[in-house]
Parts: sequence; C-alpha cells; structure tokens
Amino acid sequence: MQDTGLVQTRYHQYQVVGRLKPSAEKGTRKADIYKMNIFAPNKVVAKSRFWYYMSLLKRVKKANGEILQINEIFEKKPSTVSNYGIWMRYDSRTGHHNMYREYRDVSICGAVSKMYQDVAARHRSRFSNVQIVRTAQVPDDMLRKTWNKEYLEKDIKFPITHRVLRPSSKALKKTFVARRPRTCFDN
Repeated sequence: MQDTGLVQTRYHQYQVVGRLKPSAEKGTRKADIYKMNIFAPNKVVAKSRFWYYMSLLKRVKKANGEILQINEIFEKKPSTVSNYGIWMRYDSRTGHHNMYREYRDVSICGAVSKMYQDVAARHRSRFSNVQIVRTAQVPDDMLRKTWNKEYLEKDIKFPITHRVLRPSSKALKKTFVARRPRTCFDN
C-alpha cells in the first residue's frame, strides 16, 4: 500500500468498460458500450460496483452483460501535492444527501481514501452507501473550503509541538536516569 501522510491509500481508480451481451434479436451497437471510472480496493469490487451502477443507470444486469476491459489508472505526477474536489452522494438513515468535499493529497486515490474515512467518521456512512459522482483537480484560486485555503499562504509555518530532547552521550551509557525527560525548553 502507498502511504500518503496520515491516511493509507486503500482505494485504487479503475476504468471499467462493459456492454450488454450481443443477442440475435437486438444485435450490438457501438452506443451500447459503457465506460466508468470507479474507486475500489481491488478489481473484483470494481466490477461489482460497475454492475451496481449499470443496474441503476441503464437497467443492465450482470447476467445480461459482459465486461470488456478493466484497467487501473495511475497518477501522472505522484510526488506533487494537489487539491482535489469530490462530488458525492451518500445514503443516511434520514435520506439521500449530495455533498462536495475538498482534500489535499498527492493522488486522487489518496483524496478518495480520506473522503471515505471522513464520511464514515462524520456521517456514519459506509463504503457501500457512498457514490462518487465526479472528481476533479481544483486550481488554487477556485478552492471553496477554508481549511484548504490556509495552505496557500506564502509564509505558512508548521510548529513542532512535541520535541523530545535526546540525552547526552554520558547518559546513554547509564541504563536508568534519575530524572524524567523534558519535552519542552522550559525548566
């Protein structure tokens, strides 16, 4: 798994291409081929989500369809931090809710992983209840959320809140030290 800061990337982006199986009555047309970008932990779940969305959107079941191709999509520049906007829909106990969220991460998969954890924590919504409608990379001047705008300032500083002072070389030879270690610069 790829580590992107605090949240590990559990989800991968897959492009799934499928269609309605050709039949003698209907035949096949190029318009009957459907392509979706799906975030899932693995290919099996991506195929399952594809058929879930196809049954809702186009009324095509897995029994009547076939998957032509499934590819994992990778980030072009996985070492640069970007802002990502995610339009999503989730089901709660009270109904359906549409939501827009913004995250900073090095990949869209990392941002989606953060989104799933955030929605699970704040709204108690599981992976199966969340449907990602759209994702996009958001330029700095188009950010809406204030917690992401904080990182755009030129003189941003990250204070060290808990610095542990290491003992000197003499103290390293001793197994036990008579006083507690200091975690700040005050006496």
